[in-house]
Amino acid sequence: MKRRLSIGSAVVLVAAVVAVVVWGRPDDAEGGARLTTVRGVIGSEKLAFFSDPRVAEAFARHGLEVEVDPAGSRQIATSVDLDRYEFAFPSSSPAAQRIQRDRKTTAAHTPFQSPMAVATFEPIVELLDTAGVVTGGAGDYRVLDVARYLELTRAGTRWDQLPGNTAYPARKNVLVTTTNPAESNSAAMYLSIVSFVANGDTVVGTPEQEAAVLPDVARLFRDQGYTQNSTEGPFEEYLAAGMGKTPLALIYESQYLDRLRRADGSIRADMRLLYLAPTVYSKHTLVPLSDRGDQVGRLLSTDPELTRLAATFGFRTSDPRVFADVMGAHAPADLVDAVEPPSFETLERLLDAVAP
Repeated sequence: MKRRLSIGSAVVLVAAVVAVVVWGRPDDAEGGARLTTVRGVIGSEKLAFFSDPRVAEAFARHGLEVEVDPAGSRQIATSVDLDRYEFAFPSSSPAAQRIQRDRKTTAAHTPFQSPMAVATFEPIVELLDTAGVVTGGAGDYRVLDVARYLELTRAGTRWDQLPGNTAYPARKNVLVTTTNPAESNSAAMYLSIVSFVANGDTVVGTPEQEAAVLPDVARLFRDQGYTQNSTEGPFEEYLAAGMGKTPLALIYESQYLDRLRRADGSIRADMRLLYLAPTVYSKHTLVPLSDRGDQVGRLLSTDPELTRLAATFGFRTSDPRVFADVMGAHAPADLVDAVEPPSFETLERLLDAVAP
């Protein structure tokens, strides 16, 4: 089943159609009662979670049948016709704050979140370790030092210029592959991180600060060339094409952990996950637009089954014990070097300025 989104003439989605995912049957509720349909628009990286039959069954036990349309978080906040929906569920708090302001509401639920990370390979980790860009974390995980990384990019350093590089002597700049900053929340979160570091470890908050950081941060996007609109794109290229195509891919931690937990062979022995220092948590924030939308948000935050299912998809849940129980040693329990993104308005101006 497909349904068109009214998102304004300035926004065009693939084939002008957004897929709708529908779960449950009208007679699936306990006691044979008909399910109440609740419609929402969500960040696309949550589609796999909402598509899971176990999630549908959990909602059905509360008498709900949930229908969602996926869209970019920036689109949800600025151009999606929210009058069609009972909840909006972007992937970042700045986008949610914009929706709250426009809809004149303070209601919100943040049932889970995911820090930004970099998917890479062991030879790349070793190269960047030698260059002083990768260091050890608080536990047994590794981190990419964003300040040292920015030093390399300011100098226009190529891979084949790194000392002792015989593993990946590519004649292209050392750059993290991101998504299109005009479309994707993950690129916005990355911009939040690099602008913070370029601004002297301070959240960018004034026009003067925006102008000062742009020379450093704009090249991180423009020097990449073509970028895709969804984080699934560079992550799938990383999985399929390997180190030659995508040595460093910006992703959500949840994407990597989901594949790792599945143990389906897509995460190979030489693949590694680097955490950014500092990082930003992409806070998946549901803004209810009706009482039924509020019920969805409350269930996602409090229902034990839905919470555990979210953790199986790699999301850090509101109860950290659930995430730790599900993921175990696959991920650090906490990341303390995390910063907040700029305001929505500041982030919008930066995104417009760095877009290729």
